[in-house]
Amino acid sequence: MARDGAQTRRSEIVRLATTTGLASVDELSDHLGVTASTIRRDLAKLTAQGKLARTYGGAMPLTHPTEASLRQRLGEAFTAKQAIARWAVSVIESGETILLDAGSTTTALAQVLKDAGDLTELTVVTAGLSTMGALAETDGIDVIALGGRLRTMSQAFVGPLAESAIARLSFDRAFMGADSVHPERGICEADLEQTLLKELMMSRAAHTYVVAHGAKLGKSPFHAWAVMPPRWTLVTDESADPVAVHAFRDSGVEVIIARHSAD
Repeated sequence: MARDGAQTRRSEIVRLATTTGLASVDELSDHLGVTASTIRRDLAKLTAQGKLARTYGGAMPLTHPTEASLRQRLGEAFTAKQAIARWAVSVIESGETILLDAGSTTTALAQVLKDAGDLTELTVVTAGLSTMGALAETDGIDVIALGGRLRTMSQAFVGPLAESAIARLSFDRAFMGADSVHPERGICEADLEQTLLKELMMSRAAHTYVVAHGAKLGKSPFHAWAVMPPRWTLVTDESADPVAVHAFRDSGVEVIIARHSAD
């Protein structure tokens, strides 16, 4: 029985390392309810079996997660992203200047915003090609496109030109996308240039919202991070794990749960 328990625990360690990118001893100990020394023995066993690679303080999968393209992400978690988008549009007011980060959830937000006929005299600033396309012919919305180098995977502009443009702007609200988001580390991305631009965007906003469906909470698939401002709001959906939600709230983050039903 004990052997079965150890095998189940080690399988869970491999799963966590594969889905989050890095498994630390302390995090695994808390999550699995065993001592740190037990986790270290498990990691040693899994490393010897060729299932994980040891790192200082933890382990990581032998094959690191790869970044999904925007095209791939547009087809994922459609219902959750629509729910998040509806909530986000509900807090926007006529006459505001808002920042829409690049990404699939912010693209959904742009699509909902396009059909929100009661909002007028909006200015939308964005680095995302899909967001630009969604709002290009929308009456009552003035679109400001950030320049820079185009990242093919994310269909977004990054680099010094985009950063220079952000320094000349400010926003009533910034809606940020994320490959994943962690209550302590911030926004996780595949590319360091993205994280710098996100930090600049958030520093210029009166209110920052991270829009991320439930599967993105608490994960660490990559090792580039955007540091969060002192106060920000996480907007997720009802698929989010309550434990993950509590971790954000315990860290002082305001969390909004968008419901899938439009009622």
